[in-house]
Formats: sequence, structure tokens, C-alpha cells
Amino acid sequence: MRFLLKRLAGLAVVLLAASFLVYGLLYLVPGGPMAFLLGNRSGTPEQIAAIRAQYHLDDPFLLRYLSWLGDALTGDFGSSLVYRQEVAALIGSRVATTVLLVIYATVLISAGGIAMGLLAGLRGGRVDTAIGVLSSLFLATPPFVIGVLLAIVFAVGLGWFPVFGPGEGLLDRLYHLTLPAITLSLASAAFLARITRASVREELNREHVETARARGFAERHIVRRHVLRNASIPVVTVTGLNIAGLIAGSVVVENIFALDGLGSLFVRAILQRDFAIVQAVVLVLVTAFVLINLLVDLCYSALDPRLSR
Repeated sequence: MRFLLKRLAGLAVVLLAASFLVYGLLYLVPGGPMAFLLGNRSGTPEQIAAIRAQYHLDDPFLLRYLSWLGDALTGDFGSSLVYRQEVAALIGSRVATTVLLVIYATVLISAGGIAMGLLAGLRGGRVDTAIGVLSSLFLATPPFVIGVLLAIVFAVGLGWFPVFGPGEGLLDRLYHLTLPAITLSLASAAFLARITRASVREELNREHVETARARGFAERHIVRRHVLRNASIPVVTVTGLNIAGLIAGSVVVENIFALDGLGSLFVRAILQRDFAIVQAVVLVLVTAFVLINLLVDLCYSALDPRLSR
């Protein structure tokens, strides 16, 4: 319990620091909301004063931040300047697409990356070489290039998958998100495969594994009881970092496949200087990142209780 409380306190500090930094950077952006609200018009002094009073643009920075943070903690992220809607409602209508995309990609990364890493680490030889070549290819190719190629071949050319849109209903959503999830997961799965292979190879050469072999234990028993468990800690670390990276990577993938998720909303908000949406989306993404890191720490404790001490 003490370990969990310490981690929660530390992650709360990280969350506050990140939100303060983002709010401060947006505060320093030239033009700000005034540039969007006035457009190409110069505006009279009375109009400018009314806008600045309505959106509290003349309040001190710290007062504005504390006021925004207090409202955000209650679920009130303000109103969008562009959509003229509550930011919480805009995020709520789009978060399901991003969450499902990240979960789908996480499953592909975990299944594909760990399976390839185990094959390369346990089999060796040509299997190891082939997986190493594929991993290097996936790591060297940017996600936006993979996304465009997959869309051209499997969506436009073969017609197996839809080109854009999130779909409706769970099965239809999974069908529509297949290509985006593959695009999002290939590089991360390749990296996880390399880490898994290295960890398995390292554990296979340890003394306690050689001792178990000398005592006549079956190879399957040795791999299951001694190799996989000890090799799982770096694998869990990389998996957690990959999932956190998927949150940022979804911004690019959602724009490639025209998905109406948080990523595409975030990009449009930046271009339109809709700061209320930018602040809220960043807070949601940072919170997800913090929670994922907390989950990874808890997995450490479950795999090796010594780490919690």
C-alpha cells in the first residue's frame, strides 16, 4: 500500500507539472485566441476589450491556470471557440475511437512482438535472421508511409478494408480500425520483438538455467519456470512504453485514415488555435500516460515483489 501511495503521489506531481508546462506554452503563443476570434478584421478597442473580458485574457497567468485546473478537476474543460460546444462533450464523442484503436494496436503489439521475440530467442538460426530482417524493416519505415502503403494495397487496390472512417458498432469498428491498428503497431511490435529476443537469450545463458539442465529438467519446464518469468520484466517495461507511445502515434494515424478521434481533434484545434480543446486533450493524454506507467509499476511488483521494496 505504501508503494502504491508513493507512486500515485509521484505521478500526480508529473501530471500537474505537465499540465502547467502546456498551459504556460499556450499562454506564450503569439496571437492566441484573439487571432482566431477577430480573423482578418482589426477590431475596435471596445470589441477587443469585450473579448478579453469574456475569456479572462487579462487575468494573471497563475490565476488563469488555477481557475482552469480547478474546473478541469470537476470535468469542466470550458467551451470550444470553434465548435461552440462544451469541450467535455467533444472529447466524449471522440475518445471511444482513440481508445479502441490503442487497445487494438496493443493486442497486435503484444501478440506479434512477444511471439516473434520468443521464436527468435528460442529457435535461433534462420528464424532468428528472418525476424531480425523484418524487425529492421518495420523499424526503419515511418508509420505514415506504412499507412499510405496499406491503404493503397489493401483498401484501394484489393478492397479488403475501408479507406477511411471509424465505422459503427463494435465489430464494424474493429473492421474499420484494422489497417490503422496495423499501421500503429508494426514498429512497436518490431522493437518489442528485439527486446524479447535479447531478454530470452540472456536468461538462457544464466547459471541457474544451466544448473536446471544439468539436473535433467525438461527444456519446456526450464523455459516456462526460469526463462520466461525473469525475461518478462524488460518486456513489460517496453510494452508499457509502447502503449504510451501509441497515444501520441494515434495523432498521425487518425489523420491518415480520417478517423474522428482525439488525435484529429487535437490537430485541428492546434491549427485553429482552439486552446480550450488543446489543453483538455493534452490533459487527457498525459493522464492516460501516467496511468499506464502506474500499471507497469504494479506489474513489476506482481512479477518480482523485491522491486516494490
